[in-house]
Amino acid sequence: MFLKACRGERTPYTPVWLMRQAGRYMKEYRELRDKISFLNLCRKPETAARITVEAQQKIGADAAIIFSDILLVVDALGLGLDYLKGDGPQVRRPVRSTSDIDRLPDVEPGDKLAYVYSAIRSAKKSLNGVPLIGFAGAPFTIASYMIEGGASKDFARTKRLMRSDPPAWGRLASKIARLTLRHLAAQIEAGADCVQLFDSWVGALGRDEYKEHVLPHSRHVLKGLAGRVPVIHFGTGTGPFLEAFAEAGGDVIGVDHRMKLADAWKRIGPRAIQGNLDPQILLTDPDRIRDEAQDILLQAAGRPGHIFNLGHGVLPNTPVENVIALVDAVHELSRGSDPDLNQSKLRGLTPDG
Repeated sequence: MFLKACRGERTPYTPVWLMRQAGRYMKEYRELRDKISFLNLCRKPETAARITVEAQQKIGADAAIIFSDILLVVDALGLGLDYLKGDGPQVRRPVRSTSDIDRLPDVEPGDKLAYVYSAIRSAKKSLNGVPLIGFAGAPFTIASYMIEGGASKDFARTKRLMRSDPPAWGRLASKIARLTLRHLAAQIEAGADCVQLFDSWVGALGRDEYKEHVLPHSRHVLKGLAGRVPVIHFGTGTGPFLEAFAEAGGDVIGVDHRMKLADAWKRIGPRAIQGNLDPQILLTDPDRIRDEAQDILLQAAGRPGHIFNLGHGVLPNTPVENVIALVDAVHELSRGSDPDLNQSKLRGLTPDG
């Protein structure tokens, strides 16, 4: 169902999966993290595969996403990566000058990131036909981590480089784009049925900056993947430049929870769309979750090519039972091949009105 929806085909019900569906909100994962560091979990293919599969099976999602991290490419570039408790990812040797950019090596992902592809091959064996999603960070988001040295509220250093030295920015973004394309292509070769390009921080930019400094590099990645498997292009805060974001490419455009699906479809045209429940809703209760899911399904109005997801990832303190309640509600509320009957069900009406 998931892959059909990615292709814009009609499905008997709306498929659903969640960003970060394998992670800190699950007791089994927290128990593993008490014994093994996050990076070592990513580097152990069999463990990463087990986390991937068990999460999908536990919540009943229509796709699994490989347990990994967008910043593994930063580690592969030799910049050093740590995950500090309470502080998130830290890049030990940030990129702050043109000489730093020029020193970055040309990395062969098959050597440095082989454990990711091994995890994909292992997970595929246990998913019993459930589609598996691979992923990577988009050039802007990866560059911002490399320049800032971690997460940022204002992205001041990143914007300064972009504005003051566009050629240097271009060299950095191009290098990341080439590596990202090879990384995603290798995931597809290993068995990923779909891949997602995450541009988590791109909403920090305005429309003109996005079009000039980011779109060409994201397009390089997305164009290079075209025709292989369905590709999801996801970003947060893309409302001011959604048309340009969609122009960069992708079979499916992911939108965050700040945007109505109907409005997004008007702006991107006949493309599959993914989204977009506010992750905070999963902290409430099953009745509220069901109501909010129903509202989003009504916005989609039974249109082919809708994949239900959150507007961003599952929050760490989310109750697992609420995640399961969401998946069940989406399946139940959207099930039925007759669009008129389906819409009656969504509105809580009987088939005869």
